Amino acid sequence: MNKKKKFDIMNYFNVIRIVIAMAIALLIVFAIIFFVSEDPVFAIQKLMLGPLQTKRSFFNVIERAVPLIFTGLSLNIVLRSGVFNIAADGAFYMGAVIATAIAIRVPLPNILHQFVLIVAAAIAGGFISMLPVLINKYTKVDPTVLSIMFNSIFYYLGLSIISAFFLEGSGSWGSAKFPADAKLGNLIKGTSMNYGFLILIASIIFVVILMEKTSFGYKVRVTGINPAFAKTAGIKTGKIILGAQFIGGIFAGMGGAIEMVGMYKRFYWQSPVNYVWDGLLVHMLANQNPVFIPLTAFFIAYLRIGAEIMSRATDLDPEVVTFLQGIIILLVASERFLYKFKQKHEQKLALEQAELASAQEGGNA
Repeated sequence: MNKKKKFDIMNYFNVIRIVIAMAIALLIVFAIIFFVSEDPVFAIQKLMLGPLQTKRSFFNVIERAVPLIFTGLSLNIVLRSGVFNIAADGAFYMGAVIATAIAIRVPLPNILHQFVLIVAAAIAGGFISMLPVLINKYTKVDPTVLSIMFNSIFYYLGLSIISAFFLEGSGSWGSAKFPADAKLGNLIKGTSMNYGFLILIASIIFVVILMEKTSFGYKVRVTGINPAFAKTAGIKTGKIILGAQFIGGIFAGMGGAIEMVGMYKRFYWQSPVNYVWDGLLVHMLANQNPVFIPLTAFFIAYLRIGAEIMSRATDLDPEVVTFLQGIIILLVASERFLYKFKQKHEQKLALEQAELASAQEGGNA
C-alpha cells in the first residue's frame, strides 16, 4: 500500500525565501520612514492602505500592473531558454509605434481595427526580440549587449517615425488623436480600465499552459537549464531558443500596443519606456513561474501607487519604493540568503533516510 507523501515545507523554499525578502524590505522601509517623517504612522498608513481607499486608486494599481505583467510574461519565456535577451523594451516601444501608425493611417471597422494593430505590433515585437540571437549566431556578439543596443536603436527609430509622419500640427509634442474605432473601449465605468485587460488574462493563461503543460515549454526549460543534455536528448536547441525569443517578443509588442491605444488618446512617449527592468524584477519575484507573475506585478504596482499617494499626503518622496525594490533584489539575488536553513534541513533529511535504510537492512538480515 502506498503511503501518503509527507508534507515538507522546504519544497516551497524559494517562495518562502522571496516572501521573507519582501517582508524584510518592508520593515527596513518602515524604519526609514519612522526616522525621516514627521508623522510616520500616517505615512505608512497611506503607503499600505492608500490604494484601497478609493475605487480609482485601486484600479490605478491594476492599470499600472498591466505593462509589468506583459513584460514579465515576455521575459519569462525568453530568459528560461537560457539566453539573457532583454530586448523587450525595444519590442514594447515599437509595438506602441506600430499600433499608432495603424490606428491613425489605416481606417478599418471597429474590432477589426484593434485586432489588426495588436497583431501587427505583436509580430513586430517577436522579430525584434529574435534579432539579438540571430545576429549572435553569425557574429558571436553577446546577445545581452545586442539587446541593450537594440533597445536604444528601436527607441530612436520609433521616435523618428512618430516625429516624421504622425505629429499633430499644433500644441504639445504628440501624435494626432487615435480614432474612436482604434481605441480599446472602457471596461469599468469611472476608471481607465480597458478591454486590453481581458487580452491580458488570456495571455497569462496561454503562457502558463505553454510553459508548464506543453512539450515546447518543457524543451525551453531543459534547454535553459542544460543545453548539452537537451542536445543529447535530441532537442533542436537552436530552433527552441529562437522560438522562445519570438514568442516572448510577441507579448512585449502586444503589451506596447495595448498600453498605447488602451490608456492614451495619442502617442506621447518621448522617453524610453524602461519596462524591461520592472519585468526582470517581476520575473525574479515570481521565481520564474508564470502563475505568480500577475501577483508580483500587482505587488510592485500597489507599492508604487501607495508611494505616490503617500507623497501627496506627507513630506516623503515616492522614491522610497525604489529603495524597497533594491533591497528585495539584493536579498533574492543573494544565493546565501537563508541558505543555512535549507542546508540544515537537507542534512537532517539525509540523516533520516540513512537511518531508515540502515533499519531496513537490519530487518532484512
